[in-house]
Amino acid sequence: MDTKTLCLGVLTRGDASGYEIKKAFEDGPFGHIQEIGFGSIYPALAQLLKENLVTVTQYAQEGRPDKKVYSLTAAGRLYLLDALDEPAEPDKVRSDFLFHMMFAHLLSPSALEAMIDERIGVLNSSIARMEQRADEGFDHASEAFINGYALAIYRTMAGYIEDHRHQLVGASLLPERAVAE
Repeated sequence: MDTKTLCLGVLTRGDASGYEIKKAFEDGPFGHIQEIGFGSIYPALAQLLKENLVTVTQYAQEGRPDKKVYSLTAAGRLYLLDALDEPAEPDKVRSDFLFHMMFAHLLSPSALEAMIDERIGVLNSSIARMEQRADEGFDHASEAFINGYALAIYRTMAGYIEDHRHQLVGASLLPERAVAE
């Protein structure tokens, strides 16, 4: 999904600054489904403004640049709806952890165990956060669905890593490791 469409999606929830859009993808409801960078948000917002898909209101701030708050226009809502009518691209798994595990045979068993323990800890923290969100309730059924979906994935990842960690650690003990050292 392109950055313009992602920004429009956030703006359906209410007016927001570029910073608030970024936070929606870090800590907010979009955190488990998409990534977006500051470097792409502001050019996308400028293009959306140029295309009259959003409006902007500037608020003066003492000792800081004006705060720009963006609002979705009717044309922006239609643009988003058209984008949502398009088939979704297949999901891609991008993971620094999996990249490290690709080279597990080059790592010492203790380093590998530490990486695996850290990943399980991160997953368990995310699981706890999602369970807490579920306990607090959601404003929309779509948020409950996404949280439940992400929760199922994170639980499955943690379980798989725990159940199969011995395969990687055991392989790191094999003689072929000596070639890489």
